[in-house]
Amino acid sequence: MNITRISRRSALTASAIAIAVSALVPVSALAADAPAASAPAAASLKDATPSDLLASTPWKTTGAVDQDGNRVALDNPAVANFVGWAYFDADGTYTMYNLDDSPKMHGDWTVTPDGSERWINAKDANGNVLFQRTVPITQLDKNVFTYRVFPNAGDTSVYYDIVHTKTNHVEPGTDGRGPGANGNQGGGNGEYHFNNGNAR
Repeated sequence: MNITRISRRSALTASAIAIAVSALVPVSALAADAPAASAPAAASLKDATPSDLLASTPWKTTGAVDQDGNRVALDNPAVANFVGWAYFDADGTYTMYNLDDSPKMHGDWTVTPDGSERWINAKDANGNVLFQRTVPITQLDKNVFTYRVFPNAGDTSVYYDIVHTKTNHVEPGTDGRGPGANGNQGGGNGEYHFNNGNAR
């Protein structure tokens, strides 16, 4: 009888251990699978070109810094024209909005293969080019896009770095269905509009 009791106790203990181990195995298997599932995304970002990086996410202007490293308020007239939401599409077109979601401008864009410069043009509602601009890029990765503007093209000792950060802000007028879903191509007048800072 004692032997049966011990066997039962042993069986119960063994069962409890088996249940505990089986409860742990799926968790550790899940943990082991997680990196494998995210590996393709990491690999694609690792191999991404500068153009791929710029088109990989919407961007929000989150800061500005002058040549001395001083932060500049986003409603400062020296940088306010560069503040907003930016959506660079893989097809080489873009749309920009002010932080209040009002249309700012749209047009075409490119980034040099080495990621050192971004070129854009701005178009009116009829597709006529209103202006073109090339700016040096000081940082471009999956989370941050920063370019440099010079108030006076002849004086490169004075500049502002305009910092944009990855965002999940849905492009205005698209209902989250992608650029131009409602026919809104950011019909701004091609000029930058004054913006009252980073209110959103």
